[in-house]
Amino acid sequence: MSIESHFAEELEVAELAAREAGRVIMSFYGKKYRIEEKKKGDPVTEADLEANSRIREILLSRFPRDGWLSEEDMDNSERLKASRVWVVDPIDGTKEFIAGVPQFAVSIGLVLEGKAVLGVVYNPVQGQLFGAARGEGARLNGAPIHVSAREQMEGALLLVSRSEPRRRFQIFSDLCRVQPVGSIAYRLALVAAGEGDGTLTFRSVHEWDVCAGAHIVEEAGGAVLDGAGRALVFNQKEALYRGVVASNRNLAQSLQEILAKALSDRSKG
Repeated sequence: MSIESHFAEELEVAELAAREAGRVIMSFYGKKYRIEEKKKGDPVTEADLEANSRIREILLSRFPRDGWLSEEDMDNSERLKASRVWVVDPIDGTKEFIAGVPQFAVSIGLVLEGKAVLGVVYNPVQGQLFGAARGEGARLNGAPIHVSAREQMEGALLLVSRSEPRRRFQIFSDLCRVQPVGSIAYRLALVAAGEGDGTLTFRSVHEWDVCAGAHIVEEAGGAVLDGAGRALVFNQKEALYRGVVASNRNLAQSLQEILAKALSDRSKG
């Protein structure tokens, strides 16, 4: 099926919304702006809120019957009744944005009956627009991308959070090269493009953090699992996963097994 008949309009509008949000974000980047804390260690800026407003305006004006889940809006249980739901993080990696580290991204996913069917991740500083629609493969700035073909874990390049304690990744560092990168949405997109062999987090992450990036990884030939080894299901009442692993299909299961053991050991400790 061609992209013209398979979520073509949705992908076009999502990419437009991501670029528009990117313009809003870059109007603040490196300048003075208001920063507040939703809770300790969880900042939100004027840029987050204005980008979120622009994305919502663009998407819901075109698709008014769709549900909505965004990090920067009060959650509404009405989305649980919707068959289609937009899952949005206007700036995934707000801490990087504040610090001037160009490793944050706009993340826009579309979910149909619990499954991601479209993902757009846009890093406005780097000018990188990653996108994928179900069954059509993944692209970076219009060019096809694919996950790494590495089969051995030894020497694999893992992209990990800049803010998670490095000691957590020691179990992986003994086998792999570990490189800190900011936003998990951006890390997922880089893995989809083969710029890393995998990414993982010990943290609990929300649907809006990973929906778009996970779909892009899968359309690029990879696999994404939660800490328990399950495929991700979206538009859930509790929009949260405990641990996430993404890689090619050769490595994802092995990485997940190590992550699951480490999570289990931590909970016992």
